[in-house]
Amino acid sequence: MAAERVPVDVAVGVLIDAEGRFLLTSRPEGKIYAGFWEFPGGKVEPNETVEQALRRELFEELGIEIGASEPWKIELMDYPHARVRLHFRKVRGWSGEFEMREQQAMAWQQLPVTVTPVLPGTVPVLAWFAEERGFSGATHGL
Repeated sequence: MAAERVPVDVAVGVLIDAEGRFLLTSRPEGKIYAGFWEFPGGKVEPNETVEQALRRELFEELGIEIGASEPWKIELMDYPHARVRLHFRKVRGWSGEFEMREQQAMAWQQLPVTVTPVLPGTVPVLAWFAEERGFSGATHGL
């Protein structure tokens, strides 16, 4: 029997602007799934809360300071390289100018999203948005 993989905790920011659009960023070159679109965030370090990790990661990746973040959903994803526990937090306020510090791309999106390909861990979030917003049909392209 294979050993159970211990999940890596990841803080994920679901930034929502005043128009209800949400921010997706591309995974940078050199990272697994490079070029796939996802919600920004990163690993929770030891002795860090999910909110602290999200605050740190969004500053490191995007150059913004976030306001309060609201816990939303937790999703366990099994990727070939790792098992991750994604802690999604909604963020409606931030300050600073967006800087793509990892040479990633960013795109404000509505349903259905127009950027492709979408990271598998992002797909459930799009379904949650569809449910919240009464959207029916495909949430993303392939």
